[in-house]
Amino acid sequence: MSPVPTRFGETTIPFGPQLIGQTEKALNAVLRTIIATHELTEAQWVTLRLTSQFDGTGSFEDHLADRTQFPDPSSLVSELALRGLLTGQRLTEAGDDLVAVIGNRIAQVTGPIWDSLDAEDVATTGRVLNAVLERTREVLRSSR
Repeated sequence: MSPVPTRFGETTIPFGPQLIGQTEKALNAVLRTIIATHELTEAQWVTLRLTSQFDGTGSFEDHLADRTQFPDPSSLVSELALRGLLTGQRLTEAGDDLVAVIGNRIAQVTGPIWDSLDAEDVATTGRVLNAVLERTREVLRSSR
């Protein structure tokens, strides 16, 4: 597939690692801008979000390790506990409030990115990216 110029003078990138990587980097730049106002690193934010999604099934450490690839998630948990945002395997009230505030801000800032996308395209993209994610996790698990 040949690159196609976009309205910004750049070319479209064919689906694959480069497109996924550049998309992830651009979205991370937006995220880092938002979380910096709360003195959080990306790793701390991800740990907070994953803690908010942990339902108590299985190991909390496995829940974090399987979704992050951070070298030492336990140190992130300790840092966030010292800040009063986590206790054990749960968010504190302050942690829960912070996740809600940041989540709302992320939705405000990124809403225009998603709003005009075709619903069918979004559903297809979601299925494809989830398949890529699961296959990538399988590769990582088998290489441990």
